[in-house]
Amino acid sequence: MKATYPIEELALFPRHQTRAAYKEATGKEAPEFNPNRRPKYWEDPSAANVGLRNVTYPLTIAVTDQSARMGSRSWRLSSFRSGMPAMEAATVNIPPDGTNIEGADVYEVGMPLKPLPSGHELFFQFGGLVAVKDVAAFAEQVEGFTAADRALIQAIAKKLGV
Repeated sequence: MKATYPIEELALFPRHQTRAAYKEATGKEAPEFNPNRRPKYWEDPSAANVGLRNVTYPLTIAVTDQSARMGSRSWRLSSFRSGMPAMEAATVNIPPDGTNIEGADVYEVGMPLKPLPSGHELFFQFGGLVAVKDVAAFAEQVEGFTAADRALIQAIAKKLGV
């Protein structure tokens, strides 16, 4: 088992970063971007056939209410409390390439995720990316110098007079 892995490994559906990536993966053109809806880079094709107005998913990654007010970035797993319209779940809403695209500068619709395995938790990797950590495997992982290594180097330096 890996000590850390990207949050995408918990995703229920593939994420399509661009309209071109969507076409390459599905063979279909992405629907026209709707600036009145938040960007959405995943689709649940089965949602169109559920026969319900709204669909719900167990979990997604979400900014906590407190962190949004405080301006900091704190993430947690959250449920789609009110669900989403089934037709919206069944399609992507990928902005076109370019800058200053109206409606593309807001938080995207979170990806539905599988539950975190027991003993795993979310954490920030270098660069602020959210990832998953196997707490036990991560604790056993040694990177760089340990406290014992530092003590040994200091003792050698003292002996050498440097």
